[in-house]
Amino acid sequence: MNENVILPIGPQHPLLKEPMHFKFTIDGERIVDADIRLGYNHRGIEKACEARTYTQDLYMIERICGICSHTHATNFVQAVEEIMKAEIPSRAKYLRVVVAELERIHSHLLWLGVAGHEIGFDTLFMLSWRDREIVQDLLEIITGNRVNYGMNTIGGVRKDMSKEEISQCLAGLKTLEEQTLYFANVAQNETTFIRRVDGVGILPKDIAISHGAVGPTARGSGVDLDIRRDAPYAAYGEIPFQVITSDRGDVLGRTLVRVGETLEAIKIVRYCLEHLPEGPIVVKLPRKVQVGEAVTRYEAPRGECIHYVRANGSEKPDRVKVRAPTMANLVSIRHCLINQQIADIPIIVAAIDPCISCTDRTAVILKQDGSHKTEVIDWATLRKRAIYKKPLK
Repeated sequence: MNENVILPIGPQHPLLKEPMHFKFTIDGERIVDADIRLGYNHRGIEKACEARTYTQDLYMIERICGICSHTHATNFVQAVEEIMKAEIPSRAKYLRVVVAELERIHSHLLWLGVAGHEIGFDTLFMLSWRDREIVQDLLEIITGNRVNYGMNTIGGVRKDMSKEEISQCLAGLKTLEEQTLYFANVAQNETTFIRRVDGVGILPKDIAISHGAVGPTARGSGVDLDIRRDAPYAAYGEIPFQVITSDRGDVLGRTLVRVGETLEAIKIVRYCLEHLPEGPIVVKLPRKVQVGEAVTRYEAPRGECIHYVRANGSEKPDRVKVRAPTMANLVSIRHCLINQQIADIPIIVAAIDPCISCTDRTAVILKQDGSHKTEVIDWATLRKRAIYKKPLK
């Protein structure tokens, strides 16, 4: 007699911060199989880009993700600048890195709080989110915004930093470094935390490579890969930093990588502020982008993010395609879940730091006979149907 039970989780569930669906096959408290389904959070941003100018697209693409907004904006403008064969000023490159690494710090501290919450360590949640406010304040000083910073423009950046702002940021970094060292001590020595995540959600190095894992998920399994070092963009080729890895392959390994990366990010921001080149922050470029295409890669807090842009010679792109890091990491999460306990599901899922808003795309539903009818509609029609809830035929 088969005693396995199907346990559905999602698309709406207290465990999940965004809509996705898990179907677990369980034997007692042990997970024997896992099926993951997406498709609940499609916003049509890629399609919408075709009906707007590059400048309009920049602000919309920045809103793909509230945590990684600078990631997507920088990736997009770098693709457009590559098509236009534009060389942006050195000062702009350094300022892009400053915001990028502050965003990495804010993302990792946010994740650390969520991880603490998922295992019942709410003190860690409150402390890390308290210190995350320092990063948000620094981002507001630099860009004027705490989320969706609007820092980038095609050809450089929109805002410069004064000496006073640099001094404020350096002071904030000092406090952040002290607090992050405390979190590093918690991750390495706090018994409550270690016993809860040690040996949980194992992802061996060979599986991480074969399944295309990226970012802290891959580096937590000993995969020494970081786009900032291996395919430098912006000013990363001029900045000294270490790529943090761990051979543990479990949730604790991914935690140690993120805490280590937070300390490295603080050092990177400090280096950029102390070695900020003089000069302009933007070059003027034409509104129309010459015919061409480009693929750009960016080391987001969650891992490698890829943008593809194809230009047709007009003010609007012909195609924009985004491959977010969560899409790569979801492939390997099934392996992390099998043979684990039901109680470990929240922290294993949280350990890849999933962002479904970045990841979801349109789903094509097949009929029972395996066929489907394809209908191509323009953006105006799609928007009208969304407003009036007219069903697709």
